[in-house]
Amino acid sequence: MRKASSELWQIISEKLEEKVTKSNFRSAMERFHNSNILNFAENVSGSVNICQKQRHPPDTPNSHQPNQQTFHSKQPATPHQDLGEMPELGDFYNRNTELETLTTWILQQHCHLIALTGIIGIDKTTLAVKLLHQIKDNFDYVIWRSLETSPTFTEFQADLVQFFSQSQQQNSLENTQKPLPLIKYLQKHRCLVVLDDIHHLFNSGELAGKYKPGYEEYDCFFKQIEKLSHQSCLLLIGWEQPITLAQVKSKKTPIPILQLTGLDIASATEILRDYGLAEIDNWEKLIHHYQGNPLWLKSVATQIQELGENLIELLPDDAILLPEDLKDTLQQQSDRLSETEKQILEL
Repeated sequence: MRKASSELWQIISEKLEEKVTKSNFRSAMERFHNSNILNFAENVSGSVNICQKQRHPPDTPNSHQPNQQTFHSKQPATPHQDLGEMPELGDFYNRNTELETLTTWILQQHCHLIALTGIIGIDKTTLAVKLLHQIKDNFDYVIWRSLETSPTFTEFQADLVQFFSQSQQQNSLENTQKPLPLIKYLQKHRCLVVLDDIHHLFNSGELAGKYKPGYEEYDCFFKQIEKLSHQSCLLLIGWEQPITLAQVKSKKTPIPILQLTGLDIASATEILRDYGLAEIDNWEKLIHHYQGNPLWLKSVATQIQELGENLIELLPDDAILLPEDLKDTLQQQSDRLSETEKQILEL
């Protein structure tokens, strides 16, 4: 299957004349679809003469608009939003304070670079999706990319440059404009670029935020984003932030970093209730055990339902249930720690 899928991606890449992978397949097909529509429009306008005979005076309500205008009216309302890799908005529990903070940083303070960090399952991505739904129309271009496949910076830049250049070709119906470096597009237009799963650029088993060999170009790019003059914003989402991010200073303040923590008791209780648990006296203790982490609470709520809700009343006060999926999640986070950090946890 691996060999067959590799051959499939190669065939599709050759047909579309761009590198296509699992992570960018949807956005690549959308660009291909839009390109076909535009090519059709060019062929029609160049080879067919349309008689625009008016049967009514020009100012009457029944007068028809030219066919070209009718075609353009069917174009997507937001042609500069590439959100094919953005997840659907899941259950959004009370993160209104954090939502307001991010909105202020982006729309009012015009921060160039922002980091949204937190442990697995703390709802970083859900918060970012909610944010985009609210503010995306304030930008000329909005792009969401997941770095789960660890693309090199060259691959990442080529992907975004292709999106920008194709969007401009769609506007002008011209293919002669030479693509610019990525930073130039971010300076030329007001853009919001979200990079999810940024921790995949960093090494495991070392201090947080240290780049893998060959990925240091991202660091240079992030520094450009912060230092150069432009109206765009880059939002980084992940378990860790780049280790050099805190060292990069803007003119007056350090780069804003929002680290999510667990939900409050009321919001966490809502999760348990949504997952069908009957209200019990020690819900607050249960929430405290799992630090208000939405994913952990959902996992343990499912486990309690399977074993019977009376089980929780029989457990000792310091007992913690660890469902298999929660063990796997914690193992992923633990594997990224350095040996020194693991030793500290064991003390």
